[in-house]
Amino acid sequence: MVAYALIALFVLLPLVRVGGVPLVLLDIPARRFHIFGQTFLPTDTLLLALLVVMVFLTVFWLTALFGRVWCGWACPQTVYMEFLFRPLERFFEGAPGRKPKGWIQTSGIGKPLKFVTYLTCSLVLAHVFLAYFVSWDLLRQWVIGAPSEHPLGFGVVMLVTAGMLFNFGYFREQVCLVACPYGRFQSVMLDRHSITVRYDRARGEPRTAKRADVQLPVVGVEAAAGDCIDCRMCVTTCPTGIDIRNGLQMECVGCAQCIDACDTVMSKVKRPTGLIRYSSLAAMSGERFRVLRPRVVLYPVVILLLSGLFAFTLANTGVADVTVLRGPGQPFTVMPSGDVENNLRLKLVNRTTKIADFEVKVEGVDGVRLGAEGVVRVDPGQTLTSPLPVLLPRSAFEHGRKQIRIVVRGPEGFERRVAHVALGPSEHSDHRNKEEHRKDPGESGEEEHK
Repeated sequence: MVAYALIALFVLLPLVRVGGVPLVLLDIPARRFHIFGQTFLPTDTLLLALLVVMVFLTVFWLTALFGRVWCGWACPQTVYMEFLFRPLERFFEGAPGRKPKGWIQTSGIGKPLKFVTYLTCSLVLAHVFLAYFVSWDLLRQWVIGAPSEHPLGFGVVMLVTAGMLFNFGYFREQVCLVACPYGRFQSVMLDRHSITVRYDRARGEPRTAKRADVQLPVVGVEAAAGDCIDCRMCVTTCPTGIDIRNGLQMECVGCAQCIDACDTVMSKVKRPTGLIRYSSLAAMSGERFRVLRPRVVLYPVVILLLSGLFAFTLANTGVADVTVLRGPGQPFTVMPSGDVENNLRLKLVNRTTKIADFEVKVEGVDGVRLGAEGVVRVDPGQTLTSPLPVLLPRSAFEHGRKQIRIVVRGPEGFERRVAHVALGPSEHSDHRNKEEHRKDPGESGEEEHK
């Protein structure tokens, strides 16, 4: 039930739209990432850093509690492999180690049919995967249009389809064993109280195919046979082919298929289920199980603090990014009217999906004004850099500097005030200019020549 619900979720996430944009769209060429109704830009480095740290800490926390619960229950590799491709393989070719049944499995047509079905599923999954990175409208054009009209898109679809077919048809568990690094560093995240898939050695050993009430000689003493009948069903059903009876291993993804297989066998031989079950090393050793441990408490506390900081930063992002830059060339110009012009630039990033008009004003000193139109229109998702000449009275400057405020107002009550230091002539430069005017014209010419 969990697996098929997740398959439906994986398919629907890039198709459902919120505010006119997909619920999840990682538009790498446009450098815009739409996640659950929020739009993130490459400039959102703080938000990205907080999000990455929270994801990693959440993985550490869940691993400390439940082991590799992500790998066994939610990872797309496991979900699609165990609940789509492997059932198809058993339908067309039969279960491993069992006699083929039905005309499809016995007639030899099962293998070609399996390949065709695998290819079809891989093609569909490739489009689902690409829908996370390419807008659905563009992807639909790739599907219905001729390959010659979009050779690059057609090549990407074919490449991803081939990768899916290779992965689920051949590489399979090697993704978990070789490509994924998670299993290699899980040992540093687990402790004796982490819940993982465990074999009850005290109850299962010694293994025997006989009944548990038969007495077996062990080094001169009498010992009851264990409940494990050594049927090896736990090994046969394990996707990675390990023997869980040898203890927790790096290859174990926590999928619990060995638990289902063992419980089925225990029910058939009329013995209690749970010989293989979710438990902790401490509980298996007879120790008292502790839920509250330092790492289990510290992880959620840090995650909660980071979540608050993330929410605060996101709430103050607004519908636009505003940056005031100095223009190229000289920092200021003294106009014939006596005013001082600072040639600034206003960089606006429209984070919404609609055309937005932004009203620009300047404050901070009497007589300050803009030398250009005070309304800037920015298209959806556009980054626009607009000239922003600011005129100030010459008398407003103190030591050649004056702090002003650029006020930008936009839709949805957006308002951003950016402090900026305007530059102008200093008292020293004024005094020097007066001294030059007092000089003899010939002397001035001589100085200029020198």
